[in-house]
Amino acid sequence: MRIGILTQALRNNYGGLLQNYALQTVLRNWGNDVCTLDWDWVDRHPYKTYFRSILNIILRNNHHKPYVLTSAEDAIIHQHVYHFRNTFISCTDKFKTDREFTSYERNNIPNAYIVGSDQCWRPKYNPFQGKMFLDFVPKRDVKRIAYAASFGTDSWEFTDSRYFKLIQAFDLVTVRESTGVDLCREHFGIKAHHVLDPTMLLDKEDYIKLIKAEDDGLPSQGNLFYYILDPNLKIKEFIDYAGQKYGMTPFMVLPKYKEEYRTKEHVKNCINECIYPSPVRWIKGIMDAKLAIVDSFHGMVFSIIFNKPFWVICNTSRGMSRFSSLLGQLDLENRILDINGTSRPDLLEPIDWQRINGILAQKKEQSLELLSYALKNG
Repeated sequence: MRIGILTQALRNNYGGLLQNYALQTVLRNWGNDVCTLDWDWVDRHPYKTYFRSILNIILRNNHHKPYVLTSAEDAIIHQHVYHFRNTFISCTDKFKTDREFTSYERNNIPNAYIVGSDQCWRPKYNPFQGKMFLDFVPKRDVKRIAYAASFGTDSWEFTDSRYFKLIQAFDLVTVRESTGVDLCREHFGIKAHHVLDPTMLLDKEDYIKLIKAEDDGLPSQGNLFYYILDPNLKIKEFIDYAGQKYGMTPFMVLPKYKEEYRTKEHVKNCINECIYPSPVRWIKGIMDAKLAIVDSFHGMVFSIIFNKPFWVICNTSRGMSRFSSLLGQLDLENRILDINGTSRPDLLEPIDWQRINGILAQKKEQSLELLSYALKNG
């Protein structure tokens, strides 16, 4: 079966890349021909203006404007990310217009489309929102599936009513958060199923094989893994406190100068400190850690996959329903950390991984059965 996948753009988001890799791996193992329809959104008006305005807000306190990379600089900074994408993910060139989606459909005529995962149903994160509801696919015999599609929040952010009609044509709708089930029922009038994120459809051993295949021989730079998408002084102080209290060395798997904060001077004078490590190096960091502190959904997910003691710092601006939904399923809500509070929990408090892994195994089986049935039967 020929399958096209639609998800968020495959950029330097480790979780986004790995969830797409996992879904493609599952589908390929079932004997399918799979391709992700990749896209780029910074060149589309008015989203280009929106993206840059947000970036300017983030950078305002640093008193500089965002720097647009040259092609040569981009190739250096994202060399490891592009290697992973080109080696392990089958995808199109980046689409920048509606016509390219239509052309793909006309020239390839997939037997099925799968939309998901990541926050593909969050309008402000996706200028091609109509494509995530398959508005470019004509009425023909094609399976339309949403797998672990995510609204990213428990609030309704849609204003375009045409999505109501488009989603009625789907053969199966599954969502990543329990709140997504409620949103689909209340606003779309359809039944959605709650499933696992695609990364959790693979086993720890699958990722260990991936790490071994791409191992660069370099050890991780510490044993307290932290992955903070929105850093601030209070979080930094807490990470330092945790390292000192437990005798651990904090480390992150990110460039010194991330995309949101780097300047032209950083790129021109110290480009090596702007280079994003490979997604494989990122999951190896979690595998090697004794403790993980994150404000990222997939940082939390891979901590669970590798059975690492972990804590989640609230990141409400990016949507907390993603965290609370999975943690609620696993009875791990107590792993959400309030660093503004006066009390400090035992960060090495053990987790009953045997019980957690048993729950995940059951939910994985249910998730795979839903997806397999939809592909075979519609």
